[in-house]
Amino acid sequence: MTTSLAPRRAPRRSGSPQARTLAVLSAAQVTGGISTGASVSVGALLAADISGSAAWSGSAATLTTLGAAMAAIPLARLADRRGRRISLATGWFLAAVGAGLAILAGVAPSFPLLLLGLAFMGAGNAATLQARFAATDLATAEQRARALGLVVWATTVGAVAGPNLTRPGALVAGVLGIPPLTGPFLFSVASALVAAAVLTVALRPDPLLTAKASSSGTGTAPEPATTPAQTPAQTPALPTPAAPRAMRTIAGSPPALAAVVALVTGHAVMIAVMAMTPVHLHGHGASLTIIGLTISLHIAGMFALSPIVGWIADRYGRRPAILGGFALLASATLTTATAGRSTLLVTLGLVMLGLGWSFTTIAASTQLSESVPDAQRRHVQGTADLLMSLAGAGAGALSGVLVATIDYRGLSLVSAALVLPAVALMGRSAGPRVGGQA
Repeated sequence: MTTSLAPRRAPRRSGSPQARTLAVLSAAQVTGGISTGASVSVGALLAADISGSAAWSGSAATLTTLGAAMAAIPLARLADRRGRRISLATGWFLAAVGAGLAILAGVAPSFPLLLLGLAFMGAGNAATLQARFAATDLATAEQRARALGLVVWATTVGAVAGPNLTRPGALVAGVLGIPPLTGPFLFSVASALVAAAVLTVALRPDPLLTAKASSSGTGTAPEPATTPAQTPAQTPALPTPAAPRAMRTIAGSPPALAAVVALVTGHAVMIAVMAMTPVHLHGHGASLTIIGLTISLHIAGMFALSPIVGWIADRYGRRPAILGGFALLASATLTTATAGRSTLLVTLGLVMLGLGWSFTTIAASTQLSESVPDAQRRHVQGTADLLMSLAGAGAGALSGVLVATIDYRGLSLVSAALVLPAVALMGRSAGPRVGGQA
């Protein structure tokens, strides 16, 4: 009984490696979130302005999402070789480069350069996603979901503050003599570089290298050398290409497969409905203020209650939390399907949609980490993020087609139907229930 209580208290010590890891990751999520939020607010507008056609406005979100997908596995492989510190900092540095390219694209102007910059900025989104797994490297089984939820919650500040930098960005751009729509990208460059610096300087000891050393019985792991060479104890030899092996690992573990399906389903349903909600509201006469408030409340649903969601997943189990997320997603989409012209019902549906995403993402990410061997964990995590990003990009692209053919109500009903196969798979899979114990 005594031994079971010790690990519960270890992460709460202010000087423990886990507490320091959570503090540093949270700080990086806040500053990095500002980088992402500042660019999202004007990315579509800048794409339309440079291309000369509103039809290309959706390319901003698509390229950023595809960039996150392309960066997911390389960053996971880098983490496995060099640790989380180097991997996450690299993601944010690439995002800063991308924001700089977007500024140059606006000055030139050059639409291909803008697309390249947005793709690079997707690396910041990939770093945001992988930070949630970094939070679990040193966490005990009883607190793993709470640690993950805390880091997800830290994203709230940046996600809410970033879009509000459009006006200040335009003022700064005016002083520098560059196009107003490139102004917010200046904040993106600065905040992404700050996130990279925070991780590089403060994420010590590296949580992943420490966890590896602990599992191999060698004590606290040293920081990686400046060269890629690593000792066998630090880096298990992994075959390449890693993605096919990771897919086989996922397919061979029913709990891992169910977790990945939950991640992909939750992300696809959320993106599909959220992406077309502003169009739906605008078509029914809602003001830009009301549309902005609805999306802000949706974002709050995604992130604001993450620590509580993590506590629920730790206290009652991963599967019940995931199924609760599915129930919220289904309720949300059915609400938006029947909302008609009611802005209040659409907003309620969007809040539930964000909360359902929070439950599925936090609980499924935790279950995934607990369901695969350590030697393959980083590659499996990267593959899961790749699939999530691709699902989001596909859902965003198809949502417009569905609204054009079967309207917003039809899109909502199709999204509700997508939840059913994931529920069936989760019901058949056996996995960690409470505290990571099967």
